[in-house]
Amino acid sequence: MLKVVKVRLDPNSQQQEALSQSFGNCRWLWNYCLNLMNQTYKDTGKGLSGYAVKKQIPQLKKEHEWLKSTYSQCLQQVCLNLGVAFNNFFERRTKYPRFKSKHGKQSIQYPQNVKRVDDSLRLPSIGDVKAVFHRPVEGKLKTVTVSKNQAGQYFAAILFDDGQEKPKPVGDGKNIGIDLGLTHFAVTSEGSKFDNTRWLAKHEQNLKIKQQQLSRKQKGSNNRNKSRKKVAKVHLKVTNCRWDFHHKLSRRIVNESKVICVESLAVANMVKNRKLSKAISQVGWKQFCMMLKYKAEQEGKTYVEVDRFLASSKTCHVCLNQVESLPLDIRFWSCSNCGTKHDRDINASICIRNEGLRIISSGTGDQADRQTVRRSNRGRKKSTTAQ
Repeated sequence: MLKVVKVRLDPNSQQQEALSQSFGNCRWLWNYCLNLMNQTYKDTGKGLSGYAVKKQIPQLKKEHEWLKSTYSQCLQQVCLNLGVAFNNFFERRTKYPRFKSKHGKQSIQYPQNVKRVDDSLRLPSIGDVKAVFHRPVEGKLKTVTVSKNQAGQYFAAILFDDGQEKPKPVGDGKNIGIDLGLTHFAVTSEGSKFDNTRWLAKHEQNLKIKQQQLSRKQKGSNNRNKSRKKVAKVHLKVTNCRWDFHHKLSRRIVNESKVICVESLAVANMVKNRKLSKAISQVGWKQFCMMLKYKAEQEGKTYVEVDRFLASSKTCHVCLNQVESLPLDIRFWSCSNCGTKHDRDINASICIRNEGLRIISSGTGDQADRQTVRRSNRGRKKSTTAQ
C-alpha cells in the first residue's frame, strides 16, 4: 500500500544553494516547455505531449550549460508533470497550466535514486540532507518531492510502498453522517457539534500590520525580503492551525466510525458569494474530506459522498416529508407531517447518513458525486500516465 510521509529538512548553506539552483532550473524548464506547447498549438493547431518536450532536454543542455547542474531525472519529471497537468485540464479536473514564479513555492521531484541514511536523505547531486523523521518510513521509496515554502522552510514528501495490502473492511464501528458548515465546522448524526475556530480571524490584525510594513519597503531591497518572510510566517501559522485541527478531527472520526458519509460540496461555486467567500475559503472543507477519505481507506473503513443536491436540511429523517422553503436563519423546525422537532444541522447529517447507507446497499458505491456520474470522455487522449 502506498503511503506518504512529509518530513522537515535542514540543509546547510551549500545544499541550500544547490537546491536553489535546482528549483530555478526546473522552474525555467517548466515555463519554457509550457510556452513551447502554447506556441506550437497556435502555429499548427496541435499540442505536444510531455514525452515530446522531454526529448528536447539534451539540446537545451547544450545551449544552456547551467542546466547540467540539476539532476537529469528531475528535469525529465518536469516535462512529464506538465503533460499530466494538460491531461487533467482537458478532463476538466483542474485549470489550465500556469507559468511558475520564483516568488512562490518551489519544488523538485526525484522519481528514484533517493535513499535514507540514518537521520538524513541522500539526494542525487545534493548530498546527505538532515531530516526529521517523525514517522517510520519502511518500504521501497517511490518518489521524493523536495519543496521550499515562502517562509524559507524545506520539506520532503516521501512516497513509499510498505509492501502491505489494503486492509479489509472492518465490521465494528458506527455509521456516521457529517454536515459541514460555517457556524459549526462539522455536525455529526450522533449530535456532536465541532465549532469553526476561524483561524484567519485570530491572526488577521497581526497579518494586517505585517502587510502594511511590507507595502512601505522598497522593492528589491533586503528589508522588503525580510518583511515578506514575516507575512509568509503569519500565513504559515494559519495553515498549520487548520491542518492540525483537520488531522485531529478526521482521525477521531475515522477511529470511531465504520461508514463515513459526507456531502459533496462545489466549493468553487460557493465562493462566488461575495459575502461568504472569505469564510468559505478559510474553513478548508475539501482538505478535510480528503483527509477523511485516505485515512478511511488505510483503516479499511468506508467513505461515501452523497449528491450535493440532496435536500438534507429540508427533509424530515423520520417520515421523509420535505418542506418547500427553509431559510438559513431558521435553525430549528418542526415537521408538519409527523410533528418531530428538528435541529437543522443534525437532521441534515442524519439524512446524509441514511442516503450514504442507501447508496452502499444499492451497490453504487461512492458514485453519488454528480461530477463523477457525469464525467465527460471529451478532450485529448492521454499521452502520459495520469496521477
